[in-house]
Amino acid sequence: MGQSIGIPGLILIVLVALILFGPKKLPELGRAFGRTLKAFKEGTRELIEDETKDSEKAPPAASQRQAADADNAPAKPKPDDKRLPD
Repeated sequence: MGQSIGIPGLILIVLVALILFGPKKLPELGRAFGRTLKAFKEGTRELIEDETKDSEKAPPAASQRQAADADNAPAKPKPDDKRLPD
């Protein structure tokens, strides 16, 4: 699995494609393959951007709990305050 194709393998693939499809069809196939890759990259980029936007919108659950606890917690008296706490 860790082996790459290499130059001889690449040449063999190009020769087989040339024999199968002919010299007139290869540029069209190359363009179609390039468009497909471009569309795939754009789609994955959009998915990643959507996920980052969603994660920025919703704060983590721990932050929500801390904010709720801070709102419900009784006010602490200041050190120089002589009144008794509620």
